[in-house]
Amino acid sequence: MSDTRYLSEGPRTAIRPFTPGDADEFTARVRESTAVHRPWLFPPTTPETYAAYAGALIDDPARAGFLVCERDPEGGPGDGAIAGFININNIVAGAFRCGALGYGVFAHAAGRGLMSEGMDLVLDHALGPLGLHRLEANIQPDNAGSLALVRRAGFRREGFSPDFLHIDGAWRDHERWAVTAEMRRPA
Repeated sequence: MSDTRYLSEGPRTAIRPFTPGDADEFTARVRESTAVHRPWLFPPTTPETYAAYAGALIDDPARAGFLVCERDPEGGPGDGAIAGFININNIVAGAFRCGALGYGVFAHAAGRGLMSEGMDLVLDHALGPLGLHRLEANIQPDNAGSLALVRRAGFRREGFSPDFLHIDGAWRDHERWAVTAEMRRPA
């Protein structure tokens, strides 16, 4: 049975858009996950910063945000809990049909395979109903967890960009990874 809250469901996770009502749970999970996120990621930690962050994902047509939620078919206590998030930024339509991924897992869900399943759901949605052809992920070379996630999802490494993004007070090198709709289709 499908839950109408979700855009797509897997055996253990489901994805849905951000909503303003997710502020308290999202920011509490961020605060619990600082050790997992630093020095790579700085998601919002207060309801006020969440409102701006989620508002941009909800209102800007060049962005799409997805919450990866735990799914318990029995409706247990963890059902619907936010395990992480995957955002598509800089969406370009037309001949390019591409977007740039950003994502993060929350501490309680790290190492459980939930983000891998969630990433597959987002890729299927983005390269299917959303109409994109290509998704890119730019990842700092020392971020082993993030690199492992895109490898498991079938991304290919396309290059290296020195001083690519300004993060935590400095310009950081990134590896460029990408996946296309053709790479996701079974042979």
